[in-house]
Amino acid sequence: MGELTIRPVTSQRWVDLVALFDEGGEPRRCWCTYFRMPKPRWNAMQVDERRGAFEEIVASGAEPGLLAYDDEGPVGWVSVAPREEFLPHLERTRVLKPAPGEGVWSVLCFVVSKRARGRGVAHALLAAAVEHARGRGAEAVEGHPLDESRRELIAMEAYVGVTSMFEGAGFTEIDRRGVRPLYRLTIDA
Repeated sequence: MGELTIRPVTSQRWVDLVALFDEGGEPRRCWCTYFRMPKPRWNAMQVDERRGAFEEIVASGAEPGLLAYDDEGPVGWVSVAPREEFLPHLERTRVLKPAPGEGVWSVLCFVVSKRARGRGVAHALLAAAVEHARGRGAEAVEGHPLDESRRELIAMEAYVGVTSMFEGAGFTEIDRRGVRPLYRLTIDA
């Protein structure tokens, strides 16, 4: 894998996101909509409806996340957006309920192509997500990674990231609900 280029998802890059998500697994089923709506609504939707809902978000001009590319094409995705975009889901869950704070952006989902796993793509996407949020006025960035020190994780579970990745990017744990931590990085002005 060559050097990574990371760009915001736009309607012009939609086909690249589709190519990455169509590799299979959870991204092709979820279409990064799980955290963007109340769970009952998400559960009631068919996969093609989720894809259509996410395509509408991208077509609206929003930049709901970032795509990583290597010399062969798209290899990674991270959702990063103002936390308010995820509140319909986050406020309904005990372990993901937001902590107080203004100007907070959330990083909630990573996708890394099978051919690029283990090469630092998710780490690069997290760093780029922080810079993306900083450039758009965020005061803090937070995530809800899994604590890999508690047990071995399977790849599908790690779509929210892992604690060591967030710690390595300068995030600190600000709360823990059961075994699920909440990490935050305050952005200096």
